[in-house]
Amino acid sequence: MTEIFRERIVAVARTFIGTPYRHQGALKGVGCDCLGLIRGVWRELYGAEPEVPAPYAPDWAERTGRERLLEAAARHCGAALPLTDLRPGDLIVFRWRDGMAAKHAGIATPGDRFIHAYEQAAVLESPLVPAWRRRIAGVFRFTETF
Repeated sequence: MTEIFRERIVAVARTFIGTPYRHQGALKGVGCDCLGLIRGVWRELYGAEPEVPAPYAPDWAERTGRERLLEAAARHCGAALPLTDLRPGDLIVFRWRDGMAAKHAGIATPGDRFIHAYEQAAVLESPLVPAWRRRIAGVFRFTETF
């Protein structure tokens, strides 16, 4: 991936900062959750989403245990990369606890930070501190063409 494309991904993600958190939302300035943030960035990069997710409850990962988020990331971005390959513009998928399905996502930004939709708050840019880093379940890279 070129540096220019990485910068574009980060720039697009940053335009979502301040968007209120809304479960299942995917609209900049109106409301989104972490998946909606990724969907919105995807739309701005490629023009259309590769798939629209089925409705999901806030506790979908706890109830099903299926790795739906990791599966979708791999389906649309390719195989997961080693954490050591994490670069700005990459998609990061998080797992809250061992033994549970991954259920949070964000986009890496320069300075060891990431953008994500924080529940009961808004889209924001946070430091990728050790507490977040140890929860990373997968790192994925957007392709320049889709």
